[in-house]
Amino acid sequence: MTGRPTTAYKVLTADQMAMLERDGSFAGAPVDLADGYIHLSTAAQLTETVDKHFAGQDGLYVAAVDLGSFDASVKWEESRGGQLFPHLYGPLPLETLVAYSPLERGEDGTVRLPVTG
Repeated sequence: MTGRPTTAYKVLTADQMAMLERDGSFAGAPVDLADGYIHLSTAAQLTETVDKHFAGQDGLYVAAVDLGSFDASVKWEESRGGQLFPHLYGPLPLETLVAYSPLERGEDGTVRLPVTG
């Protein structure tokens, strides 16, 4: 993954986040299951992803995923506007998250990234 980000982001509903915390693994949202992979976004793609796919929804979480925790199960594939997005072919284990928090936006409207404390 040289030259690519080592962290990607998954947007989860409160119920999905609770399931991930409870079960230690997340198989995917309905769209992920339908497509056969878990949709992730880079930091640069995150705000557009939220605006396009989660508009008007409350109670969302952003999870920072360590892509280095995965081998060939992460594939960078062309999607929206020709951009390469990280797709996880397999479950998302809780231990691969480096941070997560409720979704918040900055004054400029961009989604704030979760930080470790």
